[in-house]
Amino acid sequence: MKNTPSHPDPIKAHRREESAARRVGKNTRCLCGEARTEALIGNSGVCAACNRKSKRHAVTDNHHVAGSANSPVTVAVPVNDHRAILSTAQYDWPKETLENPGGCPLKAAAACIRGFIDTIRYLCESLLTWIVEMLERLSNYLIERSGPEWWLDTPLAHFTRKA
Repeated sequence: MKNTPSHPDPIKAHRREESAARRVGKNTRCLCGEARTEALIGNSGVCAACNRKSKRHAVTDNHHVAGSANSPVTVAVPVNDHRAILSTAQYDWPKETLENPGGCPLKAAAACIRGFIDTIRYLCESLLTWIVEMLERLSNYLIERSGPEWWLDTPLAHFTRKA
């Protein structure tokens, strides 16, 4: 028995990507730089966020974390991320869990857990990845500038790993 959540089906993901690429065109990019095919609007060369901005509409969506069939709980997320990340993640769930036509409480509970995992993964990647990259670059800069143990005579010495 495996202890990790199921991972996306690469074949289904490829089919979705190919379908989206046919809809919006290969290598299409919005003027803002958005290139994720799921975020682009078919045959327009414009992403959902830019399209909404041009119409003075909100550029966020309320994402149903567990799927609307399972819970009314939503979180506001940027429309492009909603389309390209969170909704796409739900396409990899078992259809019976996402749609839950019979209202099974166990399927609803499973959807809540799947949605929580997807949302936390999205938040970690959106909110934390850039910080990791910045810290690594700053560390390299400080090592180049002040030597391999630059932190020893600073207030950061307190955070030095204990042997």
